[in-house]
Amino acid sequence: MNATIATMTTIRGACKRWTVIAGAFLLASCGGSIDSNTAVPASIMQVMQKPAYKSASWSMLVVDLESGQVIYDLDSNSQMFIASVRKVFSTGNALNALGAQHKFVTPVYRQGSVAPNGTLNGNLILVASGDLTMGGRANPDGTIALTDFDHNEANSLGNAVLSAPDPLAGYNALAAQVAAAGITTINGNVVIDDRLFEPFNFRGEFDVRPIFVNDDLVDVTLSQSAEGAAVPFDWRPKSAAFSVQSTLKTGSATSTLAIGLDPEPPQCIGAPNCVATVSGTVPTGYVPILTNAYPLIRTFRVSEPSNYARTIFIEALARSGVTVTAAPVAANPAQLLPAKGSYSSAQQVAQLTSAPYAQHVRYVNKISYNIGADVTLMQFGLAHNGSTTMAGSLAAEQSELSTVFNISPAQYHFIDGSGGGETTANGKAVVAMLRGMSAKPAFTPYFNSMPVLGVDGSLATVTNFEADSTLAGARGQVHAKTGTYVAENPAAPGMPLLKGQALAGYIDAKSGRRIVFFLTVNNVPITGIPDVLTVFQDEGTIAAMLWKMQ
Repeated sequence: MNATIATMTTIRGACKRWTVIAGAFLLASCGGSIDSNTAVPASIMQVMQKPAYKSASWSMLVVDLESGQVIYDLDSNSQMFIASVRKVFSTGNALNALGAQHKFVTPVYRQGSVAPNGTLNGNLILVASGDLTMGGRANPDGTIALTDFDHNEANSLGNAVLSAPDPLAGYNALAAQVAAAGITTINGNVVIDDRLFEPFNFRGEFDVRPIFVNDDLVDVTLSQSAEGAAVPFDWRPKSAAFSVQSTLKTGSATSTLAIGLDPEPPQCIGAPNCVATVSGTVPTGYVPILTNAYPLIRTFRVSEPSNYARTIFIEALARSGVTVTAAPVAANPAQLLPAKGSYSSAQQVAQLTSAPYAQHVRYVNKISYNIGADVTLMQFGLAHNGSTTMAGSLAAEQSELSTVFNISPAQYHFIDGSGGGETTANGKAVVAMLRGMSAKPAFTPYFNSMPVLGVDGSLATVTNFEADSTLAGARGQVHAKTGTYVAENPAAPGMPLLKGQALAGYIDAKSGRRIVFFLTVNNVPITGIPDVLTVFQDEGTIAAMLWKMQ
């Protein structure tokens, strides 16, 4: 077939045209020549040119991992919104700096002497290490428990599946060690030392600190009930620091799903009687999104992590038989902390050791844990040059990308470690990072941390490609990071716009070779989450096509 598409394409960048030769779409700038070596196959272009993408912009770069040969190149020099694909940079650098086997140790120290009757006349201090899970996601085999629909995105996606381990397990273990050290009463206070790095604001919600309980979330579990009845509910963790009440009811089959969380985020954590309310209606016969079954999950943000962790630890001590004379619900008394670095090993009474760092990176990438990625960047900054601020860690990363991976700052715009807001990069920068990581000692855990097409993580449910039997073999052969950025559509106020849906990683192709790829579409008008999931499926199909072709 010989034809020329005369209309302007929606590819971001300069004027371009597509020419169809022997069934392949070949890209050329207006007035330029056609580069047949990087032609984008017609089957892929048919996906990119669906009506839903008529006003959107695509970019793609596909490279042979070993040789660096460019296979397909679609506008790879243009800065595009990449959202959480940004995590391939932050997790890769941190994994290189700390090592896959690094473990975080969270110690507990006593200040003052312990009387023969077990009374500590002084304070007990838990020194936060930046351990993302604090034992709250620990599987029996030492791995970090994950689900395909993580609670960190429950409110934005509309549901989640909670991990099975006790979110308070680490605090209980520390408390048991304190009791085993002979302390029965703390005649003083309990303090969280959260000075590892400077607090940073997470997307306008709260200030992140290096101490965590249940990922800084309180999970609310909603069950099914009959029309007109109250919706049964529960929450975890249970603590005097924060509780939940509900007026949520089951409405008629024609009612609207409307679940209100008030206040969200709660600002009262650290004060007595901190309570939030779940309200609204759930239609009779409603089938929860994502899981197609109850329970339905919503979350409240723990807006004061140190205050919350202090209460949780005091309550864990009580369960271990240790009495604390100080009020359990109060602001964390940071003014009682000694000088940084002044702790003595002789004063240590407990410690919690994390899973290996490879597990933390797996957690961040598989479920696209945003706070975890931001903390990962801070961990890199600390390891790289002792940086304790977000700005300092970003600067340290910029130096690393330039000197180690030969990636210029002009190729990306990062504002945090997770891909928030107007995060951009071009395809060449992303592919350079992915290829560069393949030569690092930590490559295997890095590779294994990526979601797998049709198997796990954020790609677990991307399976529509299997409708084509010739693509079904791609299941399990694509290890890639996803990224989603949704904002208000300026052309249609009140409506959402998928500003970026990106996918990047590795494909073990049908031919036997491994390829590296970057793919993103920007500025897709949508009406809601179902449209985002459709774009997810289309990008998964393109990845499966790449598996088949190469």
